[in-house]
Amino acid sequence: MGSVDKPGGSTVHGEYKVPGGKLVTVDLDVDERAGVLRHVRVAGDFFLEPDDAFEVLSRALDGTPADTDAAGLAARIDAALPPGTVLYGLTTEGVGIAVRRALAHATDWTDYDWQLIHEGPQPPALHMALDEVLTTEVAEGRRPPTLRIWEWGAPAVVIGSFQSLRNEVDPEGAERHGIEVVRRISGGGAMFCEPGNTITYSLSVPDALVQGLSFADSYAYLDDWVLGALGDMGIKAWYQPLNDIATEAGKIAGAAQKRVAAGGGAVLHHVTMAYDIDADKMLEVLRIGREKLSDKGTKSAKKRVDPLRRQTGLPRAAVIERMVESFRTRYGLTAGKVTDEELARAEELARTKFGSPEWTARVP
Repeated sequence: MGSVDKPGGSTVHGEYKVPGGKLVTVDLDVDERAGVLRHVRVAGDFFLEPDDAFEVLSRALDGTPADTDAAGLAARIDAALPPGTVLYGLTTEGVGIAVRRALAHATDWTDYDWQLIHEGPQPPALHMALDEVLTTEVAEGRRPPTLRIWEWGAPAVVIGSFQSLRNEVDPEGAERHGIEVVRRISGGGAMFCEPGNTITYSLSVPDALVQGLSFADSYAYLDDWVLGALGDMGIKAWYQPLNDIATEAGKIAGAAQKRVAAGGGAVLHHVTMAYDIDADKMLEVLRIGREKLSDKGTKSAKKRVDPLRRQTGLPRAAVIERMVESFRTRYGLTAGKVTDEELARAEELARTKFGSPEWTARVP
């Protein structure tokens, strides 16, 4: 990604992989005096019929105001394409997003040296703290973009930053089953997690990686690699807005995000996947209302989640190994660890914030 200065403007390049589809690239000039796009060139490994519609993809955007959002750019292309045009592996909104990423000087996955952290079991509150500390380190430029695989040291319910504690958790059920309740820094819903039954990972990425993407688009963009990993295991999965990963058998994962403003900015994107699940225990601990079940189109909470164990037939460790290898093949990945300084800060945060009743019950 980058730009080349020209008299009165500059040339920029942007890329975007359409979720479940193909890569689209855009090179364009920005006429800064007029505030419009010029000489837009769209390319990629997508499919398109008829052939002469290809030139329209680029011509349609010439002269477009440079502050037009992705939806507006897509609308201009839609209006210009010949009737009966077929796009395969590509969407006009995907072209619009690639343009916005070019204008925002967004980076790409392969621009970074990714680090993997996969350490032994840790307490739930410490996991919450590590997410905050590691993402802040990425924002400040002291740590490379990081994929962290969690190992749970104890069963837990993790509630979203803005959820009501009393509305989400049955305290008697949690106490009876020895389940700790912790609150994370990201929004979203409650997650029921047990060691051996849950696969959780975090991505701590520079803000530049998601530049030009809407909040909703960033979920699909950051989940795309794991959809490919699941596909390699024979599971046809897709991103289900806003923050679920689903298959024909049901939901298998939920994602959440938090933006960190420190330094150059960073995004925490973490995902909890159900490898196996004790549905009866979950229902005794979580208070899942009728509206939520109705919203998901099912009458039973037990049917809302379909574990990876049944769908893959693989041991949990093998699923994780294949996920990591898929990421490494796509973007590169080297082994790393939490530094002593990072761990000390996280342990302090776990004690003073994430393990405190004040934080856990900040929304009673």
